[in-house]
This record gives sequence, C-alpha cells and structure tokens, in this order.
Amino acid sequence: MAGITRFGFLAIAVAFHLVYIFSIFDIYFVSPIVSGMRLFKVETKNPDTKPPADRLVLFVGDGLRADKTFLPFPDPYPKTEEDLVPRPLAPYLRSRVLEHGTFGVSHTRVPTESRPGHVALIAGLYEDVSAVTTGWKLNPVNFDSVFNRSSHTWCWGSPDILPMFEQGAVPGRVDAYTYGHEYEDFSQESTALDFWVFDHVKDLFAEAGHNEKLDKALREKQVVFFLHLLGLDTAGHSYRPYSKEYLHNIQVVDQGVKEIVELIEGFYDDDRTAFVFTADHGMSDWGSHGDGHPDNTRTPLITWGSGIAKPVLTVGASAPGHDEYSAEWGFSHVKRHDVNQADIAALMSYLIGTEFPGNSVGELPLSYLSANIKEKAEASLVNARSILEMYRVKEEKKKKVELRYRPFHLLSGENLSPDERLSSIQKLVDAGKYEEAIEESDSLMQLGLQGLRYLQTYDWLFLRALITIGYLGWMAFGLTTVVDLHVLQSTTPSSRSLASNIAFLSVLVLLYASFISSRSPLAYYAYAFFPVMFWEEVYARRNSLLEGKKVLFGHIQSGATLAPFLLNVALYVGVIVSLAVGYVHREVLTVLYLLGAFWPLSQGVGFVQKYAMLSGTWTVSCLAMSTFTLLPAMKTENVSLIMAGGISMVIIGLLFLAFEEVVQKPSEAQRAQNLCVSRTVTGVQIGLIILAMVVTRSSALSLQAKQGLPRGNQVVGWIVLVVPLLMPFAYRLQPNNHYVHRLLVIFLTCAPTFVLLAISYEGLFYVAFSITLVAWVGLEHRIYVERSAAGTPTRLEMNRSGKANKATAGVLLEHRPLELADARVALFFFILLQSAFFSTGNMASVSSFSLDSVYRLIPIFDPFSQGALLIIKLLIPFALISANLGVLNKRLRVAPSALFMVSMVISDILTLYFFWVVKDEGSWLDIGSTISHFVIASLLCVFVATLEGVSAYFTSGMEVADDDSPHGVDKGVDEERKGSSGKKAEGKAVNGKAKAKGNPA
Repeated sequence: MAGITRFGFLAIAVAFHLVYIFSIFDIYFVSPIVSGMRLFKVETKNPDTKPPADRLVLFVGDGLRADKTFLPFPDPYPKTEEDLVPRPLAPYLRSRVLEHGTFGVSHTRVPTESRPGHVALIAGLYEDVSAVTTGWKLNPVNFDSVFNRSSHTWCWGSPDILPMFEQGAVPGRVDAYTYGHEYEDFSQESTALDFWVFDHVKDLFAEAGHNEKLDKALREKQVVFFLHLLGLDTAGHSYRPYSKEYLHNIQVVDQGVKEIVELIEGFYDDDRTAFVFTADHGMSDWGSHGDGHPDNTRTPLITWGSGIAKPVLTVGASAPGHDEYSAEWGFSHVKRHDVNQADIAALMSYLIGTEFPGNSVGELPLSYLSANIKEKAEASLVNARSILEMYRVKEEKKKKVELRYRPFHLLSGENLSPDERLSSIQKLVDAGKYEEAIEESDSLMQLGLQGLRYLQTYDWLFLRALITIGYLGWMAFGLTTVVDLHVLQSTTPSSRSLASNIAFLSVLVLLYASFISSRSPLAYYAYAFFPVMFWEEVYARRNSLLEGKKVLFGHIQSGATLAPFLLNVALYVGVIVSLAVGYVHREVLTVLYLLGAFWPLSQGVGFVQKYAMLSGTWTVSCLAMSTFTLLPAMKTENVSLIMAGGISMVIIGLLFLAFEEVVQKPSEAQRAQNLCVSRTVTGVQIGLIILAMVVTRSSALSLQAKQGLPRGNQVVGWIVLVVPLLMPFAYRLQPNNHYVHRLLVIFLTCAPTFVLLAISYEGLFYVAFSITLVAWVGLEHRIYVERSAAGTPTRLEMNRSGKANKATAGVLLEHRPLELADARVALFFFILLQSAFFSTGNMASVSSFSLDSVYRLIPIFDPFSQGALLIIKLLIPFALISANLGVLNKRLRVAPSALFMVSMVISDILTLYFFWVVKDEGSWLDIGSTISHFVIASLLCVFVATLEGVSAYFTSGMEVADDDSPHGVDKGVDEERKGSSGKKAEGKAVNGKAKAKGNPA
C-alpha cells in the first residue's frame, strides 16, 4: 500500500470497523439453532392414558410487567369515591392464582424485545442477541416451536409476531389472524387492539356453531390457541406503565381473558383445557424496553386448568419463593414458582403431550404439574434426553470440521457418556427411586447445557486473539500513517522486501487453509486479512516510526522537558480511561467539563486577560455542559423545556443578525453583494424554528390529551423537518464564505429538527454544545497564534532534514506538519465526541430511545421510519462537531484529515477494551450494556471517518479572517504563493531549524 492517501486511509478505516463490529456476533452470539435432532415426548405405556390436557390456550400480554399485574391501584377512571380505594386491576387473573392454579415470575433475557421474547416462550430457545436487529423481519431463521408440534394452532394478534410462527411451521398447521399495521396507531386508544383479538376469537367459535368442518377441527386433540395482546405494549410506549391508560388496559385484558376462558370452557365442557397467561417482556418506567432492567425482564406467569397443580397455601407464615419484589402483592400465603422464559415452552409441550421443540433448552417446571412423583420423574428424564440430543448433534457437527477436536470433559473420557447417564437414571425410575431420578435428571440437564455452552464457545480463544491482533494492527497502522502523512509528510520511503512479503503472505495462507478445513464463515477470512495487511504495512514503514520519533520527541532530552511530557502523557491516558468509565457512569463527563472549564488558566493569567470574553464564554459553556450528564438519561416529555430550547435558538439567530457586520467586518462590496440575501435567508431560518416550536407544542398537547395527531400538524411538521435542510442551498445564490457565517448556517439548519424531535432538555443541550464548540475553536486558534508569535517553531516549511523538498513544497506550504501540541486538540475532539453521544442520554442505554418525539410525525408503528428519525436526531451534534473541527483545521493550518486520523487511533483503545468485556451470560443488564458499549465505541471511528468528509464539504471555500492568521506564519505562506523562489523558501526552512534548536516545541 505504498503512497496511501487520506481518502484511502479513511476508506480502510470504515471498511475495517464495519467488518470487525460484527465480530462479537460471530464470537459471543452465534445462533444456537441446529437441525437433525430426534424429538422426544413423554410416552405412556398404557395407550388409554391421556396427556394432561387436550388443548392449550396461551395469552401473552405484550409489554406487561409482573408487578403491575398484581399490585393494587385505584381505578384509573374513577366514577365514585369507592373507586379511589386501591384494589387489584386484574381480579380474574388474581382468582386463578389464589384458587385454581400455579403462579410465579417468568425471567426473560436480553434483548427484551417482542421477537426474541416470543421465540423463547413458544420455541424454548434463546436467540442470539443479534436477533433484535431482525425483530420485525418475517422469519429469518426457521425454528421448531410448540405451534409446529401441535395438531393445529389458531392465533390472533399483531402482524409483527404471528407470521413468523405461521411461516416457520408445517404448511397449513398454523392459522394466523392479524389486523393491519394501521391499527398500531400510538395516538389512538390502545385497547382497540385487544378488543380486536377478543372479538375475533369469539367470531371463530361462533362460526363453529354452523360450520361442521371447523367444529371438528376445534375438537381435535393437541390444539393450541394463541392470543397476542399488544394493547399494553402500545399504551406503555405512549403513556408509560404507571399511566391510567396502561392500568386501564390491564383491566381490559383481565376482563377479556375471563370472557374467553368462559367461552372455551363452555364450548368444550370437558375440563380438559390448560391455560397459560404471561408476557414476552416488561416495560420500564420510561415506557421503553430492550435492555436488561428488571422491570423489563420480570413478567407474570399464571397457569391453571387441566394438568396444572393447584395453589400451594401456607398458613401462618410467608410461603416459599417470595421476596421484597412480591411482598405487596397479597400472595404471601401462596407459593411463588419462578421460571426462566424458555421453560414455558417445555411446560406447554408436556401439557398437550407433544414432543419438546427441537432446539428447546427449557427445563420442565415440575412444580407447575399436577402429576404424581413417578410421572414427574419420567417427564424430567425425557426433558434431559431432549437436551442431550441437541448436544449430541452439535458435537457431531463440530467433530466433522475440527482437525483436532477436544471433547467436553464432563461428558467424555473417564466420566460417563450421555447414554450411560441416561440409562442409569432410567434404572432409578424403574426401581421406584423417583426423587433421586429427578435430581439426577436435573443434574444431567445442567451438564447438557454446560456442554452446549462449551460447543458454543469452542472457537472463542482463537477468534478473540485474532480480533485483538487486528485492532492492535489497526492502531499501529493508523499511527504509522499519521506520522508518514502529517508529521514527515510522506518523505520516508517504505522498506519492503521479498522475504517479508512471503512471510506475511504465508501467515495469511495458513489461516485461510484452517478456515477452509473447518468450513468457517466468510467473515473469518476478513477478520484474518486485516491484521496481516496492517502489520505488513507497519513493518514496511518502520523507518517512518523511527524518524517520526526523532522529529516529535527529539527535544525531550533532559529532566526539564521530560517531566512535563510524562505528566501530560499520564493526564491524557487518565482522560481516556475515564471515558471508558463514562460509558457506565455519565457523571464522568461532568467532572471532565468542570476540569475543562479552567483550561484557559493553563495558558497563563495574561492569556485569560487578553482573551477575557472568549475564555469566559468557554468557562460558562463548560459549566452548562457539566449539568446535562447529571440529569436523567431517561426523559419524559416536557413541552416547557422544549420551548425553552427553541427560544434559545431563536435568540442566537437574532443576535447574529444584529451583530453580523461587527463579526464579519465585510467590505462595502461584500456588504452590498452578500448581506441582503444572507440576512433574508437567516431570517427565514429563524422563522422556521418558530414554526417548529408552534407545531411541536400543538402536536404534543394534542397527543397528551389523546385527541390524536391532527393531519395539518403532521403535514406542517414534515415541511418544517425537510425545508430547513434545504436552506444551505439558498445561500449559494450569494455565497458568504466567512467561517462564522458558515457555522451559524449549520446551527440554524439543524435547529428546527432538534425542536421537532426533542422530548425534554435536548434543545438546551444543542445550544450549549454549539457555544462550547465555537469557544473551543476560538481558544485553540488563539493558543496557536500566541505560540507562533512567541517564536515557537512550527516546521511549516521544513521536511525532516531541514531542507525544503521541492516535490512536496506545495503540500508543506499549504498545511503545516502535526506537532505534539496537536495531541491536545485530538483529545478535546474525542471528549466532545463522547459528549455528543451521552450528554442528552440518547445512547445512555439501549432503551433510552423514546418514541414520544416521532409520534408527532409518524403516529402509526413503523420501526424503520421511526428509527430513522431518531438516528437523524442522534447525528445532528456530529454535524456540528465536524463543521467546527473543519474550521479549526483551517485556522491551525493543518491538513483536513490530520486530527481526524489521530482521533481514530485514540478511539480504538476504548473499542478494544469493550471488546474484551462483552458478556453473553450472567446479568442481563450487563449483557445489553456491554454490547452497546462495544458497538458505540466501534462506530465512533466510522463516525469520525464519515465526519471528515462532512467537514470538507462544510468548509469548502471557507475564508479565515486576516486577523486570525498568526504573524510570521501565514505571511510566509502568502509570500510563497505570490511567487517567492524555492531558494528563499529553503532559507526560511533553515532559519526555522535554527530556531528549533534554541526553543524546543
């Protein structure tokens, strides 16, 4: 890769990070689904013995929290004083717990989204966490399920959930009745979705009264009815789970369940129906889900009917299973039986007498069964056979592709084989030692799950080492490229040899050969290619690193210069480490801003006095920014704060109009040519902000009053969203290339969008963040001016030998080389980049993307369109960062890509750290957090690379005011551009070198 360009480097950066970001899903989250297993069910020796139930009814209250199901509340819509007394909202379900069945809490796993939750419930398997990215796809991977094992399944509900079970089953086995997507309107009454389901179930049984074919089908054995009740999830998103709308929806669901149960029991009249009521996930207090917060992972499980054990009551003491969480439910005398969500699939299969789903890892909850001890022992043994069969198939497949397979030691070698263990348990059952058999079956299931875990993580060590070498190679490659392009300015030739090329190519060939023999995924080839390419390039350009060391650190030769340098290094490392902590504790950014507020003082009291206004602006803006990370990351809609943010944006626009001539100091010709048009367009932009405030306030109040989204508001909202983004083109009628004007145009362009999509204090953050960036650019430039005026060398016209290089003279005169002092600029940029992510809480957690704002534009559920709007809101601060850094590049006279490239190298220190702490088990909150941290850190580099191009666009043709140019530096550049001889330039370079010896940088 000799002669790599800045664009080539950025392209490699984007490609590398986009490929490596998927590495965690090839390592930590490989899909557990395999095929080819024998299926097992509980067999009975007596053919007349029936399964525990002939049919099963599954109710899933989408987004229902366990505590909201059981806690007493006042009536959401009280009509009498008696309604104000707290009482259970679901009396019918409560009666099932107290009198008829078994209950507990079902614990879900991350991601707490509808698709993986329903897959765990109905198929008994936990999809890898990457399945959340396919949450609304039809059925990306076919999987076995309870529905597919049934003789026939009827289901009603959302078009986002039901089709994947219909398409994944035997053709014709599952009938799915769904409403249209237009029903999922967050601005309308959510209970309509659940009424639709209940009404259509009633219609089906009513039709059976005059349809003999349907009546016969309904009376078959092993049939399943599935009612997906989405109203609770919709109400929770729209109004929060403590709202009267959500609580009322619980009442609707409870009454609907009661009516359906009575209908089905009346239709069959045989007491052979089993009922299961649960939820796919819970709901946070902020009306969101997706992460591992306990409010999202704890859902109710209530079972009753045929085959289900009656309540276990305790007199005079608290029943087992209860804790502080369930202390106020009023069930302290009823035993609570907690399960994992996948266990419910095993329970349903057992109840109707079908095979366990092929990939089910659920453990049959024996405490829910009304069976005797012998039947429980036999069922537990069948459950163990099913899990070990999955282990056997996975092990056979692994043996076929591994050159030297290492078996799981607890199920091989000196230990008993799985078949031998199963035989010994069967002997215990035959001998009547049922308790012991159950214990052994449970132990064997745990071993089977451990074996599956072993096979799932078999390649971890090799892959993690390969990815680590890749990231280290990228950082070394990035550092080498920065030194070569922006310190030495491509003056050091590479040192490639035939032997080194053969050595690196041999490593790549060996890796590819191992991938071919093990039939590895195609992504593995890319994971191996990048580290070999990077380290080959670093080795070839090792001379650049040695030469760059002399240039950058050559002046650090004594204690007087070494001590400050080491202190700065320790400070920089400490800041980077603290940013890693900041991913978990956002308050770290508060501390950094408070420390940064005093940064101007580090340049001396004289500097602060000379630039008092600029230093004061920086300090105040930093103090303002320090408050945002102390505010709640999860926000509720606050129209007053939204309006305050909009008013602040309007004030900034008006102040600029008032003082534009003072700031830009235009000539008479410029004033006549540009100011009229630009002031008019600026006024239009300010008017669009005001219009955005008006329509946002109107839409928010209408939605809060449950009056829906007025069509006119929606149309105007979209106009205000789109038109401001086109306003920069209007300025091209009479271009104004002053950098302050450019920055204001970008600020006003994005302001209406931020108002439209704000929930609370984001608009105020937008204003404070913009002021901070402008102050930062001004301070960095003033420091550069003062350093240049003081005679500190910049090596603007020197190459590494101290002589002008004619081949690169144009580059050298246009952009100065990077120096150690520029590391501070890159570090500040990196901190501001983190702040753009975390200061408003947009990326504080997986579930912090509130949909309140997008309801004002798209009230009907549309995940991709709504997600796109949220991403636009997330990216706006980065447009501000890129524009300001582009301006700073010009004012510091460094190459446009130089500081971006340094920041990319720094950012991957965090990426590599987060790669190693990714978790796929343990605390579900930790799983979700570690994934999001790695993805964010990795995407930061992609953002930085993308922002470099955005910055170039924003600053193209931009003019820097004359008084902004540091004395003695730009003057030499101007003279050179006017035709100074190469000999004169060489003389200047030599003089600069002489200065460098006496005044080290």
